[in-house]
Amino acid sequence: ISTIQTALRDPSAALATALTGGAAAPSRIATAGPDAPGFATALQGAGVASGGGPGARVLAAAESQIGQSEQPPGSNESPVIAQYRTATLGAQPGAPWCGYFASWAARQAGEPLGAQGQGLGSVAEIQSWAQSTGRAIPNGPGVAPKPGDLILFGNEHVGIVRGVLPDGSVQTIEGNYENKVSLNVRPAGEASGYVSMS
Repeated sequence: ISTIQTALRDPSAALATALTGGAAAPSRIATAGPDAPGFATALQGAGVASGGGPGARVLAAAESQIGQSEQPPGSNESPVIAQYRTATLGAQPGAPWCGYFASWAARQAGEPLGAQGQGLGSVAEIQSWAQSTGRAIPNGPGVAPKPGDLILFGNEHVGIVRGVLPDGSVQTIEGNYENKVSLNVRPAGEASGYVSMS
């Protein structure tokens, strides 16, 4: 408890202690001044990424939406789905929204889809963009996507990789699956390919 209380009183000292493994550390990591490193810089210098890489940020955005659903079911509509559409130029109300959801998660992560970051509403557009930018990863034996990568199912559907399970199946987060943002497990061979977001 005293460690927690100390950390609450002086977070910089607690971070310094954590970064040095308990060895003697200055009472502050940074001091005021133009050359003083910020908190994020101190974390990066210690090998700790602030916010994670692009794929981790895409995944975090997607995970925050699990369970969001159409209102009414089958309508491709809800106030939240309308927000997903804002990440895609020319998005159409009532249209299938798996691409809008992937575009929204990518935009939230600071990695917008499309040549100009305009978002992409169709799976075919996502696949074409991925191929033109060197992000396309065809599925096949030994292919293991990374968390936050997009997972493609032909030109019909797109989701976001959450992880690869020990049996090789892929855990996904998919917008517009059973009228909501769903957590799924897909057999390894079901995907046609992936889009690297790292």
